[in-house]
Amino acid sequence: MGVVVLAMAVLPMMGLGGMELYRAETPGPLKDEKLTPRIMQTARALWLVYMGLNLACILAYWAGGMGLFDAVCHAFSTVATGGFGNYDDSFAHFHSPLLEWTACVFMILGGLNFALHFLAFRRRSLRVYARDGETRYFLAFVVLLVAVTGGELVASGFKNDWFEAIRPAAFQVISIITTTGFTTESFSQWPSFLPLLLIYISFIGGAAGSTAGGVKVLRVMLVMRQAVRELNRMVHPRAVVPVLINGRPVSERVMAGVWAFFALYTFTTTMLTLLLVATGVDIVSAFSAVAACLNVMGPGLGLVSSHMIALNDGAIWVLSAAMLIGRLEIFTVFVLLTPGFWRD
Repeated sequence: MGVVVLAMAVLPMMGLGGMELYRAETPGPLKDEKLTPRIMQTARALWLVYMGLNLACILAYWAGGMGLFDAVCHAFSTVATGGFGNYDDSFAHFHSPLLEWTACVFMILGGLNFALHFLAFRRRSLRVYARDGETRYFLAFVVLLVAVTGGELVASGFKNDWFEAIRPAAFQVISIITTTGFTTESFSQWPSFLPLLLIYISFIGGAAGSTAGGVKVLRVMLVMRQAVRELNRMVHPRAVVPVLINGRPVSERVMAGVWAFFALYTFTTTMLTLLLVATGVDIVSAFSAVAACLNVMGPGLGLVSSHMIALNDGAIWVLSAAMLIGRLEIFTVFVLLTPGFWRD
């Protein structure tokens, strides 16, 4: 949930404010909304939700056949969308459809806005999710991607039928788009456009306010709606067409921040890829490695389809920087590089 969010529960007792830290740490453009009147209560609420999901995931894995130690390790890695496991072959070690579907459920929960989990628990209603535009968009996009991936696996002859294709398609799509990084198969060996498609969707990531990496679904929604608005303005120059999220207009300040984020993310991806190629890494491996690290996902293509051992020392340093930038939210890193920040 973030070291800063944890610190917010302690800082007020020391007489220090936590709101600025909350805004810096919270992913997504809508940072000024609080779940509770006090920031310390908000931090505690998020942590209660987070630990509750971890406990539920541990019990689900344990009931599904994992040993208790494995269940604890993989639950903390699932809800945090971290993807680490205590076996070299990741989730494929268990050979269990039940455990894979269980992981899909909790990866989705980790990829949704934790504020929605809190509100759903407090109001005892699942309608909170249904009313949220970002959640609807995210889940619809996941269903579409699973259908496309499964269909291509069958159409290419890589899988015999839909029954055989749907489980690996669903697991890998959900694992990649939530930037968890668990694997049951080497998707880099999948046919046609599928490996590149999965790398691209890691840039989208999960919802704002989730543990996932990437740009976040909310920013993608805003950019797409802004593009539609500009097309409408070309047809109707005098029309006033606001960008709406959940029925509310989004301010121009927020839209400017979203576009700035996209520009910085694109620039950073390009520069890191060029640096990696300059160290001697081929283009496919370089791009997928940057995507895997900047989006805090894990697996890539080419030399990095299984691990990073094949890369040289220079490439490892570049990718270490990419992981830090991706995890800290890109604005935070660039602010530290701004001279005005240090003068102030």
